[in-house]
Amino acid sequence: MPANKYALLRYRIIDRCLTNKAKLFPSKEDLRQECEDVLYGSDGINISISTIEKDMWAMRNESELGYYAPIEYHKTHRGYYYSDEDYSIRDVHLNDEDLGAIHFAVNTLFQFKDIAIFDQFGHAIDKIVDRLSISPNANDSSIPQYVQFENSPLASGSEHLAPLLEFIKERKSIDLGYKKFNSEELSYYSLEPYLLKEYRGRWYLIAFDQDKKSIRTFGLERMIEFSANGGTFELNPSFSPDRFFKHSIGITELASEPEDIKLVCSDVLAQYLRSQPIHPSQKEISENTFQVHVLVTYELINLILGFGSQIKIQEPKSLQKMIIKQLKKNLSQY
Repeated sequence: MPANKYALLRYRIIDRCLTNKAKLFPSKEDLRQECEDVLYGSDGINISISTIEKDMWAMRNESELGYYAPIEYHKTHRGYYYSDEDYSIRDVHLNDEDLGAIHFAVNTLFQFKDIAIFDQFGHAIDKIVDRLSISPNANDSSIPQYVQFENSPLASGSEHLAPLLEFIKERKSIDLGYKKFNSEELSYYSLEPYLLKEYRGRWYLIAFDQDKKSIRTFGLERMIEFSANGGTFELNPSFSPDRFFKHSIGITELASEPEDIKLVCSDVLAQYLRSQPIHPSQKEISENTFQVHVLVTYELINLILGFGSQIKIQEPKSLQKMIIKQLKKNLSQY
């Protein structure tokens, strides 16, 4: 049976112990303690002696590993060693595809390290990076020469994530003081917080407005003050995050029902949309003509405008009019 990634890491720690000339003939307990310290530090996660026994058996016998480690037990010294003193599994590299995937995952997760709600994962991310150093090629300093990840600035409002999440989990109603982008005055809402959602680097709260009896969306960066108001609520059974955003591109709504949007594209844009659909409902209904079944949102309109002359709305006419109106407004700026 192929070993999981943590087993592979333990094998390399065991190998490092068996090739350590400063501490010959480590015992099972020595190997167990070293694996535990390196992989988990003070996190309180334990590795058993039986795990180490299984690891050494696998290193000796599992053909899938690509080697048969000559691990022997020395009765006099009561410890383990390689019968070939020059042997090491360090010459057997981890799968490049797996290693690359781990690097990409670590760099992606790294973007969230400074957000309070993800603090608990920051330590884990650091540990993954440290563990990768066990592999000879894991911390390849040349990677930034070939791969650059997007570094998004930390959006304001992320400090609200942790307390809002607690209110959502505990089903506590809140009073919110909120400043809209187009106003300097505070607006106040009594809300039942349902869901936190990220969209393009910004965080939003999806909540039931108790006064307007409707579900609303609020940007966290525009929240000035909020607190529990003493009320509790039951989640509306008609609300489902998956259903709510199933037909959405973005987080706003300009219509209550999704529509079939037909898009006629240039040859170049058609290739782009085939490789990266704008929505799961996208399908090509004829050459360079695509259809998506979505709600009309501000984000959809901005996406279409961003494609410029490479795209044309064929249907519906109502969306055509919205695009034309926005284009005229854009032209009036020049």
